[in-house]
Amino acid sequence: MIELDGKQWIQEPLGDDMRRLWRVDEVLWEGDTAYQHVVIGRTGQGVALFCDDDRQSTEFSQLVYHEAMMVPGFLLAEQLERVLIVGSSEGVASRMAVKAGAARVDHVDIDSECVRVCAEHLPYGYTAAELADLEAGNGPIKLHYTDGWSFLDQAIGAGERYDLVIVDLPDERADETDSQHNRLYGEEFIRRCHAVLAPGGVVGFQAGSPTVWRNTTLVRAYNRFRTVFDTVTYFGSDEHEWAFLFGRVEQLDDPVNVMLDAMPKSQYEPATIDDASLIGLTVPPYSVRHQE
Repeated sequence: MIELDGKQWIQEPLGDDMRRLWRVDEVLWEGDTAYQHVVIGRTGQGVALFCDDDRQSTEFSQLVYHEAMMVPGFLLAEQLERVLIVGSSEGVASRMAVKAGAARVDHVDIDSECVRVCAEHLPYGYTAAELADLEAGNGPIKLHYTDGWSFLDQAIGAGERYDLVIVDLPDERADETDSQHNRLYGEEFIRRCHAVLAPGGVVGFQAGSPTVWRNTTLVRAYNRFRTVFDTVTYFGSDEHEWAFLFGRVEQLDDPVNVMLDAMPKSQYEPATIDDASLIGLTVPPYSVRHQE
């Protein structure tokens, strides 16, 4: 953090020549975990989570973000019995999956300390009181503190199958190739996610920003998904700055109509997505569709 005008600020990197400032009025927790520097603090958008200075979620906008990441997958999957979530330390995604009808949610996060401080300090997602049960798997959600790559290798070997696999990580670093979380954006990891899908299953990724000045990682993710999956559905939130990609092995002639048909039957009732959203937000940006 830096001090400016007598206040504490976090500089969030947006690109090589761009930074965004977040005023932090009160630090609730700050420290280095085994994998990243974490700050949880009060901001103008409520309590917020920052990892390595990247804003991950805020009290004000987390529902918009998480529904954009989860709801299209709920609607595209043929069924929703078993869900795997990699990352997403706050726990919101796991809870949404249960509300959508999942009987089993495996939540994999390598950073146990980040998960625990999120549960202690964030007013959304897991609570500190329920963590012990989640870690023991006493209920539909089971927490696994391990590397997503290793977990998937074991799942493939055991013949595990999931109806929905969601990967929610800090944005891919465009200038790094071997960082811990960058490995989980690559085509090889996407193919591992593909390998554990049940028939009619879906893989969803946080895929980057659609803004033209920082869309490098979105273009990469879009090309990888089109290489791996016969059906790729884009969903770009109109009230957030992130886009999401969803892949199904089977060819769907009209995935938007599949989602529209499924929406009234879904056990999860979104607060920030409706039919018009599904129609209007599923066309990738021009620069992604027309790459040079």
